Amino acid sequence: MADWEPNLRSKGLQSQNKKPIMLQGHERAITQIKYNREGDLLFSSSKDNKPNVWYSLNGERLGTFNGHQGVVWCIDVDWTTTKFMSGAGDNTCKLWDCETGKEIGNITTASSVRTCMFSYSANMAVYTTDTAMKQHCEMFIIDTRTIDDSIGHQVPILRIPIKGPKVSSILWDNLDEMVITGHENGEITQWDLKTGKQLNSVREHDNLINDMQWNKDGTMFITASKDHTAKLFDAEDLMLLKTYKTERPVNSAAISPILEHVVVGGGQDAMDVTTTSTRVGKFDSRFFHMIFEEEFGRVKGHFGPINSVAFHPDGKSYSSGGEDGYVRIHTFDSSYFEYNFDY
Repeated sequence: MADWEPNLRSKGLQSQNKKPIMLQGHERAITQIKYNREGDLLFSSSKDNKPNVWYSLNGERLGTFNGHQGVVWCIDVDWTTTKFMSGAGDNTCKLWDCETGKEIGNITTASSVRTCMFSYSANMAVYTTDTAMKQHCEMFIIDTRTIDDSIGHQVPILRIPIKGPKVSSILWDNLDEMVITGHENGEITQWDLKTGKQLNSVREHDNLINDMQWNKDGTMFITASKDHTAKLFDAEDLMLLKTYKTERPVNSAAISPILEHVVVGGGQDAMDVTTTSTRVGKFDSRFFHMIFEEEFGRVKGHFGPINSVAFHPDGKSYSSGGEDGYVRIHTFDSSYFEYNFDY
């Protein structure tokens, strides 16, 4: 992996033998990146209007999904890699055929679509809209099996108005029974999908929750917040387990599928970046031990804040997408796997 040096006090992790693969296909800042279940494909969205899909092994671009007219805020791919969904600032949530890149469903909304996700079975999907233009934030559950061009006029299975601060990130539990939402004020809420009622709510963050990601078996999830922390929660009762502190807003965080490691990415807001040097801007991915909350490594490379990070499903590499419009795929050196904490 580029810049890897297993040292608790290391400023950057140095190793010369593996360069990251740079994926250059977006004209503007990356908003989200996501691997499919096997990890052979990497999907990316950005503030331009074309989500991309890449081969994760060599970084070759497989294709683009053309049809949005605005910023694409969120993407997801189902577990069989047959359907892809994207939500955008053009007030639409679209469903696509992964193989052909053709649009198979278009849902028009009253405001921007901020988050979207398939259920584990992918028979259903959830998306949320922004509070804007006198519209309140709402959460919609739809059936993806009945999708055709008329879906924009269909009634969703469930429509939940969000009375408080808007939803900024979302997760769907593995049993298809509940949805977990992260909000603008740092709140995390569980929703029962049978009744549409709130099950539980905690507020451990002080600011916007930018990202939430599952661990491998769906028992825990990690949050990334503007309050300069990433936190690990128990999925069942939303109990706070661990906190990973940095000195800048955290935009994204992911949990390794094979080791007790988490990676966090972030940086100052883009508008503040010009007033400081890149060194002060802190645009590196940071690695923490999941249990001990200790930082043990950093990876440099981006020229702006990191907006999204994701581990490859095999745990041997990870990717980061930044404000600079690049996606970088880093493959870990053997030293990363051999590195042990002293305890």
